[in-house]
Order: sequence, then C-alpha cells, then structure tokens
Amino acid sequence: MSDYFSPRFVSRLTRHTLAMIMAGGRGSRLKHLTMWRAKPAVPFGGKFRIIDFPLSNCVNSGIRRICVLTQYKAHSLIRHIHYGWGHLRGEFGEFVELLPAQQRIETSWYQGTADAVYQNLDIIDSHSPEYVLILAGDHIYKMDYGPMLAQHVEQKADITVGCIEVERKSASAFGVLSVENDGRITRFTEKPVSPEPMPGNPDVALASMGIYVFNTAFLFEQLIRDAQDPQSGHDFGHDVIPALIEKYRTYAYTFRDRQTGKQCYWRDVGTVDAFWAANLELIGVTPELDLYDEEWPIWTYQEQAPPAKFIFDEDDRRGMAVNSMVSGGCIISGAFLRQSLLFSNVRVEPHCHIEKSAVLPNVLIEQGCRIYKSVIGKGCRIPAGTVIGEDPQEDAKRFYVTPGGVTLVIPEMLGQMLYRIR
Repeated sequence: MSDYFSPRFVSRLTRHTLAMIMAGGRGSRLKHLTMWRAKPAVPFGGKFRIIDFPLSNCVNSGIRRICVLTQYKAHSLIRHIHYGWGHLRGEFGEFVELLPAQQRIETSWYQGTADAVYQNLDIIDSHSPEYVLILAGDHIYKMDYGPMLAQHVEQKADITVGCIEVERKSASAFGVLSVENDGRITRFTEKPVSPEPMPGNPDVALASMGIYVFNTAFLFEQLIRDAQDPQSGHDFGHDVIPALIEKYRTYAYTFRDRQTGKQCYWRDVGTVDAFWAANLELIGVTPELDLYDEEWPIWTYQEQAPPAKFIFDEDDRRGMAVNSMVSGGCIISGAFLRQSLLFSNVRVEPHCHIEKSAVLPNVLIEQGCRIYKSVIGKGCRIPAGTVIGEDPQEDAKRFYVTPGGVTLVIPEMLGQMLYRIR
C-alpha cells in the first residue's frame, strides 16, 4: 500500500480538511415533497434526513470541520442540524457551521454552487484548511472521503472530482467526464444531451457525484477569477471545472470498493420515482445500503418515540407487516403492510392494506384504506375508505402521479392545510 493511503497519513489529511456541503437547492424535481423544505431536509429511510448521509460520511471519515450552505426554505434543515448535529466539540476544533445566503459580498443570493463558496471565502480562510472538500447535500451513499483525499495528494492534483459509473441513457442528468488511463480528466460536460460513453463500454458513462477536492489556495484563485467573469454562471459543473481541464491537474476519483473493486452504492433521489425506489430498496433482505452497519453508522436526530406496536390478532383484523420496515412510534392496529416503509409516528387503523409504499412521519391512515405504490407525505390524514395507487387516472385528478406510476400525496392535496402562511 502506498504511504499516501496509510491510516496515519489519511487522518492527517482529514484533520486539515474543511467540508462545504451544498444544501441550498430547491429540489424542484421532488415536486410537492419540497414545497415546505429544502431537498436535503426531506425525510429518508424511516428516521433520517437526506442531509444526514454526507454529514455522517464526514464525521465517520474524520472530517470534523463542516460548513452547510443553505438558501431555499431552510428552516426545517436548520432546525434538524441544530437538534441532531450539536454533539461535535468546539473546544476540539469540531463543528457543523451553518452558512445561510446572507448577501455577504454581493447584493444577491447564491447564484450558483461556485458563487455560494465564493461568498464565504473569508469564513474558509478563517479556518485555514489545507484542502476544501465540496459536497452535494442531496445524495444517498456511504463514503470514506479519506482515500479520495489521499489520491488527490498522491497525484499532486489541483482538483479531484468524485465520479461513478451510470447507465449512459440516464447520464444526461449529470456532469459527464472523459478520462485518460491514469484518471486525468480530458473533458467535463455538464448534463450533455448525448453523454460520451466510457472506453470499451458503450452503455456506461462516467458521471460526477458533485464531490470535489481542492487545494485551498487554488480554490481561492479560481473562484476569484470566476467571480470576475461576467459570462460565467458561477457553477462548478458548468463553468469552473471545464475551464480548468486544459491548464491544470484535474483528476477523477472513481467511487469503488477498495477491496473488491465493485461499484459502491450511490443514489440521486432527485425525482419522486427515484425517492420511492431508494426507500423501498432498504426493505430487501440484503440491501446495497446497509443501515445496520455498526462500522459506518448514519447519525441523525430523532425524537424519543416509543417502540413500534402491532395490535389485534383476529381473523378480520390483525396487525401485521411482511417484508417491511416500521419506525418508532408507529401503531399498526389490525392493518396489513407488505413491502412498505413506515417513518416515525405513523398510525394505521383497522382493515387497511398498504403495499409497496413509503409513508412519511406523523401520518394517520384511517380504517379501511387501500394504498399501493405511493409516497404519503408528512402529516397527512388519509380519510377512512380512501383508495390510492390502484387507478392512476383517478389518482391524477387529486394527487401527483409520476411517470413511473408512483402516487404522491401531501396534506394540501387532501384539503388539509398543515402549514399556513399568515
């Protein structure tokens, strides 16, 4: 093993790294799930929020200096971070610091991912990191950032881009890279109409994960240059990285298991279909994303809810769940669940049948409901006898039906004004 990848050397790198998590996006492709919250604050996996995954990756990697950049409908996200991530010790130089858009330099909000970091250069400078790790705050994965930092140093790179192999037909949603055999990037195209395939594999493209490692001085230099360019959109993928490829040492880091070489789990849950699918993957016998992994836990804040409870054992009403995940605070009263995931504090009344659905926190499903292939939003009260997911055309009159046939329901669609603007 190269000395660059020794645990002692990697731990020195992580101690001198500042993470910047981009958590200000609107998440408009998640439709009504982001009506009242930023995408990183959307619940996921029964008890977590999406933001918990990059935050946990940082802490587990030994990166304990973290800034979270917020902008769009950030209250839910800010509250979650205050409640769930206040355990880091400031006296040891550990912190999760919130950086809301506040017109610090310009008279505008964050104009792009690069501009968001640029507007906080003084804060980065105050922490004096050797490296800056820039992360997207809206992806689901478990990743040790230490080996990526080690490769960055070993290759004497100016910037390293984390990437993953994706099917070429879906690669238009990402930044697509072309690389040489040593990993040096020769082209970076943001969301191309016709993605370039990987050499020897016409069905696969190399996509950016929205993860970048910069040498701090180099980052400052490039962001100041970009800020002075009136033609720039001030985005890392569209503007900054493509402008660096010819002149500077830009490398790709492919996210693979270092022992097996196998592609690692990573999901962009940016659409309702992808969100539904990623949640339901978790209920499999051996899901790719192991939430029970004690060596790489996902940390979060959760209220102190009682254990889940299943009640009634009669022929016509039996509280029962098959191939499902049920979170704390749930009560299943004589209802049947199959291949479903219930988030915290869900109540299901007798004679309900729920299948292939994700039910977000604090939902009440009254008796006699049938719900199939749906996402039920936080705080919904589903009236007795409601049928959802069996007739897409009928559902579309009241709810949102995705291209993949998933029905999304939120309180407002049921005439329940959970949040009121006064």
